[in-house]
Amino acid sequence: MFTGIVEETGIVEAIQPVDEGIHLTVRMKTCGEGLVLGDSIAVNGCCLTAADLQEVGAEKRVRFDLLQATWNLTNLSDVTEGSLVNLERSLQPTSRMGGHFVTGHIDGTGLIVRWEKSGKDHVLEIEPPADMMRYFIHKGSIAIDGISLTVAEVLESLVRIWIIPHTHEVTALKERKVGDRVNLEPDMLGKYVERFISLREPS
Repeated sequence: MFTGIVEETGIVEAIQPVDEGIHLTVRMKTCGEGLVLGDSIAVNGCCLTAADLQEVGAEKRVRFDLLQATWNLTNLSDVTEGSLVNLERSLQPTSRMGGHFVTGHIDGTGLIVRWEKSGKDHVLEIEPPADMMRYFIHKGSIAIDGISLTVAEVLESLVRIWIIPHTHEVTALKERKVGDRVNLEPDMLGKYVERFISLREPS
C-alpha cells in the first residue's frame, strides 16, 4: 500500500531481458535507506519487490524482477537507461497520509494528449482506456505514474489534471511529452462501489 506521495526520482541503470521477464535496475538514495530484500517500492506507481541490493556510496542499486505481463502492461517498458522513475516506499502504520490509498496495481496506461505550461502551473490531459473512464470523477483521486493527483475535469474521453510547480519539479513528469504513456490507477473506492452494485442487481 502507498500514498502516491513520490519520495524521489530514481535513475534506471539497467534493463536486462531474462526468461519470461525483465530485470530492471534502479539507483536510488532516499528510498534505499533501510531497504532490505523483499521490501516493496512503487516504481512509476507499479508495486515491485527488491530482489537484489548493492551499496553505491550513499546510494543503493536495486534490482527488480518483473514478469513479462507487468512489463507489457505498464509504461516501464518505455523506459531506457538513464530515464527517471518515480519512487515511493510502502506505507507504514505511522506514516502521514498526504495523498490517498494507492495499491500499486496498475489498471492500464493512458496517453498524454496535452502537456503544457499555463501560468506557473502545467496542464496535463490524458486519454485513458475507454473502459476506465467510468472511474474518474470531478475532484476525485487518481494515481498517475504513482503520483497522487486530483482530477480537475472529466471530458468525454479525456481527464484533465493541473500540475503545480513542486510536483513538476520533484517527479519524472518533467521528462514527459505529448504521446508518452503514463501508468494509471483510479481510486479503488470506485471499483468497490461498482462491484457492490453489480452484486445487488437482480439476475
